[in-house]
Amino acid sequence: MKVTNIQINHMTEPIGFNSSDLRVEFALAGTTKTDFKKQVVNTAAGETVYDSGLIAYDNNFFEIPADLKPRTHYDVEINVSGKEEAKGTTFFETGKMNETWTAKWIANDNKDLQNTLFKKDFSLKGDIKSARLYITGLGLYEAYLNDEKIGDEYLTPGSTAYDKWVEVQTYDVTKQLKENNEILISTGDGWYKGNIGFNGGQTNIYGDQHMAIAELHVEYEDGHEEVINTDDSWQTTSGRITKSGIYYGEDYDATIEIKDWHVATELDKDTSVLKDRLSLPVTVHEDLKPVELIHTPKGEEVLDLGQNHAGLLAFYNREPKGTKITLQVGEILQEGNFYRGNLREARAAFTYISNGKEGWVRPHFTYYGFRYVKVTGNTKPINVDDFRAPVLYSDMQETGNVETDNKLINRLLKNIQWGQKSNFIDVPTDCPQRDERLGWTGDADIFSNTNMNVFEFFKKYAKDMAVEQEDHDGMLTMYAPKMGVDDGGAAIWGDAATFIPWNMYKAYGDTAILKQNYNEMKAWVDWITKQTKVPNLWVGCFQFGDWLALDGDVSGLPTGKTDEDYIASVYYYASSNIVAQTAKVLGKDEDAKKYQKQAEQILQAVRDEYITENGRLAIDTQTAYALALYFNLVPEDKKSRVAKDLVTRLHKDNDHLKTGFVGTPFVNQVLSQNGYHKLAMKIFMQEDFPSWLYAVKLGATTVWERWNSVKADGSMNPEGMNSLNHYSIGAVMEWVYRYVLGIREHENGYQRIEFAPMFDYRLKHVKGHYDSSYGRFNVEYQIEADEKHTIKVSLNVPYGAVVKVNLPGTEKITINGEEKNNGLELTAGHYEISYIPIHDYIERYTEATPVKVIMSDQELVAKIDEVSDVLKVFENDPNGLQGPMGGMTLAKINEINPAINIPAEEFEKINAVLVSTPIESERK
Repeated sequence: MKVTNIQINHMTEPIGFNSSDLRVEFALAGTTKTDFKKQVVNTAAGETVYDSGLIAYDNNFFEIPADLKPRTHYDVEINVSGKEEAKGTTFFETGKMNETWTAKWIANDNKDLQNTLFKKDFSLKGDIKSARLYITGLGLYEAYLNDEKIGDEYLTPGSTAYDKWVEVQTYDVTKQLKENNEILISTGDGWYKGNIGFNGGQTNIYGDQHMAIAELHVEYEDGHEEVINTDDSWQTTSGRITKSGIYYGEDYDATIEIKDWHVATELDKDTSVLKDRLSLPVTVHEDLKPVELIHTPKGEEVLDLGQNHAGLLAFYNREPKGTKITLQVGEILQEGNFYRGNLREARAAFTYISNGKEGWVRPHFTYYGFRYVKVTGNTKPINVDDFRAPVLYSDMQETGNVETDNKLINRLLKNIQWGQKSNFIDVPTDCPQRDERLGWTGDADIFSNTNMNVFEFFKKYAKDMAVEQEDHDGMLTMYAPKMGVDDGGAAIWGDAATFIPWNMYKAYGDTAILKQNYNEMKAWVDWITKQTKVPNLWVGCFQFGDWLALDGDVSGLPTGKTDEDYIASVYYYASSNIVAQTAKVLGKDEDAKKYQKQAEQILQAVRDEYITENGRLAIDTQTAYALALYFNLVPEDKKSRVAKDLVTRLHKDNDHLKTGFVGTPFVNQVLSQNGYHKLAMKIFMQEDFPSWLYAVKLGATTVWERWNSVKADGSMNPEGMNSLNHYSIGAVMEWVYRYVLGIREHENGYQRIEFAPMFDYRLKHVKGHYDSSYGRFNVEYQIEADEKHTIKVSLNVPYGAVVKVNLPGTEKITINGEEKNNGLELTAGHYEISYIPIHDYIERYTEATPVKVIMSDQELVAKIDEVSDVLKVFENDPNGLQGPMGGMTLAKINEINPAINIPAEEFEKINAVLVSTPIESERK
């Protein structure tokens, strides 16, 4: 038995983070039964601040009620005992908490500087035990100690409503200090002062002057301490960055001589906005290298990184002094040439004037979304080894992965992961490339059930949302931080206020975000109650509808065909229900009763307005049916009717989605849940427009904003709004985990899991995992090619977790060589499972098979010819199969062309042949 992966608030050894609602989790490696657990938290001086004592082991976490002190190191020890004993240790450090700042905000009086520098020289005498730097800056800052960058993160202090709260970073700089030292802080505009937003954006949203504040606390071996503060002993001047901006990129002139240092100005600025950080560090997770240097038809030199992503540009400078090199970025080529039209007003470039010294060069206060880099201004031939692209995203660990035997599906799943990485940069942005990159609430809402460790990421974003709600009487703005725009209050987008905290609780079993945002969760549904024009429905407010749906009646209108008030009312019900459940979890019984009653009244009003007693919906759209099923708007005995109507609607739409942001996450889930998994798989694996694989077939390496951001001929969609790195429709990943991999339901941070995959012949081999705080739950299964089509499943269950196995099509399974009942519960260990299903998962032809598909299978044609002459018509006119008739079924052709006249008894014989014949690809 071994204690592993001890996490403090879902992080490893955090320093300076907000330490409220302290939670410690751990994993156990081994299978020996553990009876007890114990946790002790000590200060570095050995003072015990928390001792749980021996308590029965029934989960893997502790919630610590300790009274913590500012700027203090705490050691954490976990002990478990039973037949074996094991111990694990870790640590965390608090930040300044509510401690009064002794440092002052400092600034340069020239507010027009694009790059402000602050520095101080200081000496230290004595042996240093430890040193911590507590620092932040506005807009963005980087700090250096003795010419070495402090920390490995970028774009600090992150994006917040800076007038309400500014995050403080804490760095361990013990090893960087010498006897004589220079500390330097460099600042740029960033989100604070730079240009942000639509239609050219706004500047100076939160302020008009760069500034910084820092305290360097040095502890000596002899016990005494020294503090170096920002104050008027610091000096300031302008730096070498001549212009920078989130959209603009950066211009850097390395030939500029840094001079004219003068005394920094102390500002009389409130320090109460300074808070210990919630933001995860934005760090470099990998370096992409060019896969090709392209010489375009226009004569451009373009580097292809092979992967659309978000991050920095870096190159090794070999140019002589004065050479001006410009790097521009883009997501796609057009007619083989460099293209940046979909970036709109974002310049998205990096210009560097060489000082003649060799070395790596990068921008500092911006980032880019791109795959291609156009290089101009170079005097020497381009060497691809001199370029790299550091990939940036918030420091989240990947918790899951799914891999199949289908290369296109695997690429899609990678695209979804890349879309998340590219857009989880401190806030969940909509896109990383164009003049937007805003923390859109709707995108985050529908994608919050993800496959990375996002609890702390969303805890910070939930704080961003709460700050905006406090300023808007409970209404949530369209994006958070609001960046100077007060619009908001739309369904799904605003419902992020309830859905994100609740989804995090369901995924991690941690109530911290519920506690942090509970008042704002209530405030959101209360705001709807005050705004709606009709009691118990949400009517008469601005809505985005089913954004970018394809079923709209008005061409170019992105809100789709599904009634906006219906969508809004469904989410009014869902959010009220979430608030009721949250109140119950937090022990707020009166609130639980109040909001449960409210939810029930809204549900009844929705039923009265939109659903008949027999379960028929007033709105015939894919999204309307999907919402009705997913949110249980109809009684259990009416679900089959609604599910069948959804299937009918899909068949009318040629089994392709026409959904937008609202419906897309749910259609496949409700199909699989209600007996139509085969259709869900068909939709998932469609390769023509609109489908997920349509983009993959066109070479996409991330998820697009529109189903057809790129047309089939490779040209950009002329309707605009074509980000090639949006994650929203990648929300189908939740369905993949639940129904394809089989992690159907989970409780208490994956302490209990229901494993219930749905098999399909199109994906015969699937493997994947999910890493919870208990450890890795590993899955692999295979539909064997033997005569009986045996199902083989391999499972690894981590210690402390319980997995209930519900496999389809069987009552008995063989597990590790012994026959068991299906539905049993498994604890820690490795399991090999096999069984013969009651049906063999081989796909056969049906009466819905198009004629052109039938005619392409000569073996099938020969079988049908034995019972009917109907196919002779098509054999004599094969060209007719290329037209509309080829896509029809025999029944449809018979309906519209009575001349064919297939008798009913003949149809029965044809159908008997169809359903008994495996499709051609299966026979092979």
